[in-house]
Amino acid sequence: MSLKRTPACHGFRQLAWSRRHLLKIGGLGLLGVNAPQLLRAEEQALTFPVRAKRVIFLFQWGGPSHLDTFDMKPEAPAEIRGPLKPIPSVVPGMPVCEHFPEMAKRMDRVTLIRSMTHTMKNHNSAGYYALTGHAPPSDDQRLRDSPDLWPAYGSVVDKLAPNQNEMPTFVSYPHTISDGSVTPGQHASFLGKMHDPFFFKDDPNETGFRLPELTLPNDLKLERMERRRELQQLVDQQARLMDRSVAAREFDDYYQRAIAMLTSDQVRAAFDIESEPTSVRDRYGRTTYGQSCLLARRLVEAGVKFVTVYFSRSIGGRRVSEGGWDTHGFDDTRMYQIVDKYHHPVTDQSLPALLDDLEDRGLLDETLVLWMGEFGRTPKINKNESRDHWPQCYTALLAGGGVKGGHVYGASDSRGALPAKDPVRPEDLAATLYRLMGIDPGSEVRDRTNRPLVVSGNPVMDVFA
Repeated sequence: MSLKRTPACHGFRQLAWSRRHLLKIGGLGLLGVNAPQLLRAEEQALTFPVRAKRVIFLFQWGGPSHLDTFDMKPEAPAEIRGPLKPIPSVVPGMPVCEHFPEMAKRMDRVTLIRSMTHTMKNHNSAGYYALTGHAPPSDDQRLRDSPDLWPAYGSVVDKLAPNQNEMPTFVSYPHTISDGSVTPGQHASFLGKMHDPFFFKDDPNETGFRLPELTLPNDLKLERMERRRELQQLVDQQARLMDRSVAAREFDDYYQRAIAMLTSDQVRAAFDIESEPTSVRDRYGRTTYGQSCLLARRLVEAGVKFVTVYFSRSIGGRRVSEGGWDTHGFDDTRMYQIVDKYHHPVTDQSLPALLDDLEDRGLLDETLVLWMGEFGRTPKINKNESRDHWPQCYTALLAGGGVKGGHVYGASDSRGALPAKDPVRPEDLAATLYRLMGIDPGSEVRDRTNRPLVVSGNPVMDVFA
């Protein structure tokens, strides 16, 4: 979030907010609270047992190959099975890629859904589908954000089951993903800005990482910030935010809760990743993604309900040491040169570290970790010795949060081309996620024209522990 610097208060340089910035901090799910009129009983959808009190969604932008990660086909012809070999895991009959030796030791904590399926072949359309659980109006790389499209998972959670503590309900970082245009489904859309995630692009791997939004000036005492009248006067003077309109007065309580975050020791402490022991930070890996996974653990431990971590800003495909999973083999950059040197090693360090850390802290049983991309890759290797887009069948990995360990749901055919049994649509995965969080997938939200819309599809009950 960009906030203007003002000479009047250089220590608190982010307080020159526009009304839009206040809403982003105060309402948009940042504090996990809503204006009183939004907290009606009919909007509270916690009608099922809460198995997952919190969710960490590790979104693998670009589309990882299921055939080279968690659904390998060693008996298939060479042009399908590829050059990578499977290795056994701790669960008999549940092998993984040879570049995942650490994950192989932890598959007893994991459920694999090997029959994910849809028909969107373009990144933006498929990405929107994966981030929201709702099919886009068209399969188009140029699909653009629109208030008529569906909100992100975390925004729905903030609408139906918001936090009642100081922490945001929904946090996302450290990238805005795009493919030509910004990919829809990363914010609250028609639910309104008040349910947007607290989003930032700061790199948790940078020395001195902190969020400017959470920094108070040295000469401003916390006690003063807690006094409502002085606080209003401070912000009114610097941002001219609180006008005299009825709408502004209706947001008064909402605004106070926004500022409560700025004065919260709990919130500031959650983002203080540098307080982690060096050994823990090294265990996750000194990469943007690795440290983002560590920060996700800190945030859910502090009370955030939904954290989305984006693997990369771009779909990738041409660089060996960065970018997403989109590996067609263009410009002589072979898929297996890229994933072997970056994607696989980073994944096999950060994901096991996250699962171990959550378990060691007693959090895994009530924290759902979801690892997946927007689609898989083609069964047949292309002429560039790589794989292309393939939404017809791919794999999602779930761990903790009330799902079975060492379990496989569904299956792909012998080529990894189509579901052989129990196909799962993104709508059904969304319903599974909500149901695990105690939210009724049949809950309704209303769009901009006040039409009631059902949140998601049919939960996959067989993955429940």
